[in-house]
Amino acid sequence: MITLFPAIDLQGGKAVRLVQGDFAASTTFHEDPVAQAQAFAEDGAHALHVVDLDGARYRHRAWGQC
Repeated sequence: MITLFPAIDLQGGKAVRLVQGDFAASTTFHEDPVAQAQAFAEDGAHALHVVDLDGARYRHRAWGQC
């Protein structure tokens, strides 16, 4: 059995997806990542994979504690 986890990549406080890993080229999927997470939960998700792209790029945690 495979378990799938929805993912939210955070950049500038938005849920985005990078184009071929380029920090300067991203597509915004949702202006409010919390609302996106709630939508995943409403669709039955029990866990979520969150990536702090700003933290990865600048090597510091940008969006809070885990």
